[in-house]
Amino acid sequence: MGKKAMIGGRRTLTVAALMLSLAGGALWGQAAERGAAGGGAEYAYGFSPGRGALRVVEDSIATARRSILIACYEFTSREIADALIQAARSGIRVAVVADERASEEPYSRVPYLARAGISVRLDGRYRIMHDKFMVIDGRDVETGSFNYTEAAVQDNAENAILLVDVPAIAAGFTRDWWRLWNESAALGR
Repeated sequence: MGKKAMIGGRRTLTVAALMLSLAGGALWGQAAERGAAGGGAEYAYGFSPGRGALRVVEDSIATARRSILIACYEFTSREIADALIQAARSGIRVAVVADERASEEPYSRVPYLARAGISVRLDGRYRIMHDKFMVIDGRDVETGSFNYTEAAVQDNAENAILLVDVPAIAAGFTRDWWRLWNESAALGR
C-alpha cells in the first residue's frame, strides 16, 4: 500500500492535538489505527500484544521509497528483518544502528541484516542504547516502546506510532540517528 493510499499529505502537527486524537482512539486492539490529528498531522498507531504495533512498523517500511534509518535496542523479529531486507533489495537505503550487547544475543537478527548487505553499526557507549525508531525518507518517523522482537508482538504491552510528513520532527530524529551512528562501530570490529 503506497503512502498516499495509506495516509494523506498534510504537514503540520501540534502535540496537544495529537495527544487529544490518540486519547479518543482505541486504547487496546489488534489493528493499527489511522487518522489525522488536529492541525493536519497524519499518523498510524497500534498496540501489542497482538499485531497492531507490528502492523505500524511493517506499514512504515512498506511506505519507504528512498531510505530507512533505524535505531534499535533488541531486534529478534524475522518478519521485520525480512521486510527490511526486501526494502534494501528493491533499492531503498537501509541502515541500522543497534545496541551492541543486545545484538550479541543468540536470537538477534542484527547479524542476519548485516549478512544480507544492510549497513549495520553497533553502539556500546551506553549501558543500554534503548532507542526504538525509524526515519523513513527523511519525512516520516516511527517510534514507541515497541522493540523489534517476537516478544514485543506476542507477550509484551507495547506501542508504536508513525508520524507522517513531519520533516521537522524527522530532522531531529535523523540528527540523533547520525550521532548514534558516528559513535558506533561496524559489526564485527
